[in-house]
Amino acid sequence: MLIDLALAHGGDIPAAYDFNFRGCLVHYESPEISRSVLETGTATPTPAADVYALGASYFISATGLRHVAYPDDASREEQRQAIVDGPHRPVNVSGVLGRLIDAMLSPEPSHRPTSAEVCAELRAAC
Repeated sequence: MLIDLALAHGGDIPAAYDFNFRGCLVHYESPEISRSVLETGTATPTPAADVYALGASYFISATGLRHVAYPDDASREEQRQAIVDGPHRPVNVSGVLGRLIDAMLSPEPSHRPTSAEVCAELRAAC
């Protein structure tokens, strides 16, 4: 399971901390999520967006870098625009994991593997 503890449900959120989109940290957002938030202030999570977020998590875990380059002090809007504009940094991770990360970070949701395919690939690699 993927969860973001910063937004875990469990009680009322004070108005000063509340906002429309209850998603993940920006640098794990998929291009379609970032685009929707920029355009409407909201987004609807999808399994494909979750696969992208997991790919971004694998990328930062394997490389120490965010999958999209933007300044550390960039605003959320600037971060989201960088994700929308793409492309992601080259995946310099060898083997199955590198190929899998690259596929998971596809800008086109329909080109990403499903979560079941990701699990199958990882199991086969072990």
